[in-house]
Amino acid sequence: MKSGYTAENIQVLKGLEAVRKRPGMYIGTTGIDGLHHLVFEVVDNSIDEAMQGHCDDILVVLEGNDVVRVEDNGRGIPVDIHSGEGVSALELVMTRLHAGGKFDKKSYKVSGGLHGVGVSVVNALSEWCEVFVHLEGKIHTQRYTTGIPEGPTGEIAAAKLPYAAGSPDRRGTVVRWKADPSIFVEGITYNFDSLSNRLRELAFLNKGLRITIRDERLSTPKIHEFKFDGGVKSFVEYLNENKTVLYNEPIFITGSRDDGTGGIVEVECALQYNDGFNEIMFSFVNDINTREGGTHLVGFKAALTRTLNEYLKKSKIAKKLDESLSGDDVREGLTGVLSVKVPNPQFEGQTKGKLGNSEVKSIVESLVNEQLELYLDKHPEVIANILEKSVLAAKARIAARQARDATRRKNAMDSAGLPGKLADCSDKDPALCELFIVEGDSAGGSAKMGRNRRFQAILSLFGKMLNVEKTRIEKVITNEKLQPIIASIGAGCGTEFNAGKSRYHKIIIMADADVDGSHIRTLLLTFFYRYMTELIERGYVYLAMPPLYRISYEKKNFYAFDDAEKDRILAESGRDPEKVAVQRYKGLGEMNPDQLWETTMDPSQRSIVQIHLDDAVEAERIFTTLMGEVVAPRREFIEENALTVSNLDV
Repeated sequence: MKSGYTAENIQVLKGLEAVRKRPGMYIGTTGIDGLHHLVFEVVDNSIDEAMQGHCDDILVVLEGNDVVRVEDNGRGIPVDIHSGEGVSALELVMTRLHAGGKFDKKSYKVSGGLHGVGVSVVNALSEWCEVFVHLEGKIHTQRYTTGIPEGPTGEIAAAKLPYAAGSPDRRGTVVRWKADPSIFVEGITYNFDSLSNRLRELAFLNKGLRITIRDERLSTPKIHEFKFDGGVKSFVEYLNENKTVLYNEPIFITGSRDDGTGGIVEVECALQYNDGFNEIMFSFVNDINTREGGTHLVGFKAALTRTLNEYLKKSKIAKKLDESLSGDDVREGLTGVLSVKVPNPQFEGQTKGKLGNSEVKSIVESLVNEQLELYLDKHPEVIANILEKSVLAAKARIAARQARDATRRKNAMDSAGLPGKLADCSDKDPALCELFIVEGDSAGGSAKMGRNRRFQAILSLFGKMLNVEKTRIEKVITNEKLQPIIASIGAGCGTEFNAGKSRYHKIIIMADADVDGSHIRTLLLTFFYRYMTELIERGYVYLAMPPLYRISYEKKNFYAFDDAEKDRILAESGRDPEKVAVQRYKGLGEMNPDQLWETTMDPSQRSIVQIHLDDAVEAERIFTTLMGEVVAPRREFIEENALTVSNLDV
């Protein structure tokens, strides 16, 4: 019997068809993150020019109608005819995967876009795209529709440009495009703040480079300009802005080494300790944020731990500790930025989240070890402060270990090992299970009666939550308010946390829709961010959205989540005002179980908000501002945002 599977069933995707067919392989997602990734792919090309010393000014413009424009003053994409392909180099770069000048060490010694797919992917996923190259007094251009050239590369007069032409001797590349809404079905509207945060990061990593973003969608354009002459030192100072530091100026380490193949690996690192309990460490390779770390970060951590342990042996406070400092001990309160430039980086996948080059580990480790020793020998007061803090962290780690052991022994005696306040669900598949964290016994009671017992678990909390921003791990894991959460989720806490063991893949914070409820949500989110970060990274954490009003009319109930929705419901025609009853919920406990299920817990009707970690730098700053010790930045934040984001009863 013939299977019907023949050569005719084999498809060959030509040009950029593969990108449009499987966009997620190239940009990770077709959601808002993937949309923003288009901007960063184009900007990265300009950054590569800056890293070679050919560009010092980049402009990103959000035009109306969801159009983006990126300009630089680099060398400009070549426009001459490629001898082997018979088309312009510009067309090759824009329409062919793995075409570019970054595969050898001549045009680009280091680069983020070594796969050669960046700007061509942007072209492929755009409804239309056009490129303008300012070169030797002429302006060359080519336009594309869904990645396909509308014609050959040609010249254009300055008067016909869709942007200000600038001076006649201008040089550089301008890429302008509109994302394809058939690809990005969640929308093609860009978020100014998200883009701005990443561009700020790039400016920190490229000392002296000016990057400007302008939002022309507004009647009065919003403009952010970034330029930092201090480079990664300025980055660390920015991250520690609202913290109390142990010494005034960040330690700066820089140097280069041969990678063994004739290439040069360049290393820049800045580190500064604060009096907090959290590690803030960002690592980059060729300006790409390696969120999953890699060999460069392993080398840095090894050097830091070894160096501080060597100084501890010679210190008077060594007798205060019976064991060596661990990596976690020496990184408590550390804010650091590590940036390396690698000629031939080996990334894991197109998203480039982790560096794999084995030679980079030893290069970073030796450089950091040597220069850190030189610095600390000259600054005895700095090493004294760091060691004192590290020893206290080690003692806290030992205390936390003892507390964990005690908790495990207690749980071993209890066959269930789960807190009494938890009303668990019957299903055991984490992917199907939901945990509602509810404040108050009254609301918890309604939730327990209203839930679907098969897949919905309820954990009732009471009293004031601990602000984990202001305390160490041993206080966290022994806290009577947080212990039930840690035990219910079942994945550990802090350095021992393993999201793969989480008993629920939806953890929903359900608090009152008032100021107190907002405070509880913030405290819980701070806990998850600091001690169970991977829950947020995996998208397991949600906020419930309970209504503020119940509007009753002729035995029918309508629910409103804010005043505007309430007014809309009341304004609908055909309703006798005398027969309408409006109830303002003061808390979840005022809802009966049926109402709570219908409005907040029923998966087919409820509204829940998934918590994303879009920008780790800004997340760090916000949590520090809102929950840290320093009052002035928090007051300033509240004053700036109270009128636009608060929901206060006045």
